[in-house]
Amino acid sequence: MRCLNNLPGLVGKNKTFNLGESKVASDQSVSKKISQFCIRLEAKQRLRFNYGLTERQLLKYVRIARKTRGSTGQVLLQLLEMRLDNIIFQLGLASTIPAARQLVNHRHILVNQRIVDIPSYRRKPKDIITIRNRPTSYNSVKKESFEGQKIPDHLTLSLLKTDQPTGLVNHMASRESVDLNLNELLVVEYYSRKA
Repeated sequence: MRCLNNLPGLVGKNKTFNLGESKVASDQSVSKKISQFCIRLEAKQRLRFNYGLTERQLLKYVRIARKTRGSTGQVLLQLLEMRLDNIIFQLGLASTIPAARQLVNHRHILVNQRIVDIPSYRRKPKDIITIRNRPTSYNSVKKESFEGQKIPDHLTLSLLKTDQPTGLVNHMASRESVDLNLNELLVVEYYSRKA
């Protein structure tokens, strides 16, 4: 399956993941043309695997995006980018989105000075994200993971005097800040009959 190459949320930034190409015997005829359904399915799978969502969760996000004013594809990406686990990954506090989800589930993350243990918790502008003031929480986040990392323009990372990383959500994520090579309209088209 070639759809899992270069998913930053699944394998970390600046890394690739390749399952390899399936080899077909030379005497078999292989159709070179890929159907539109296959293209849409591949885009949907890339989005799902990058953000670590189940089919039901992604369908729920598509339904919310349809009801919201604006381009459905862009609203869908905004909803996914503003998830707490994705913001922790984008700030560089975790190497992958599953690692960020584990930080949240284990109650290492504070949002506006309150413990949040729901990875899908939707962030709003002006929210402050910090690590709990516990030794186990500091050990969970490696300092080298957030040094020298490119952070999207809708987020800001700063170090306090105590070397505690603090993230700030400046504004809603834009399409330009999403580091995913994907046509989100294909995902919306895939769910056009289901949502």
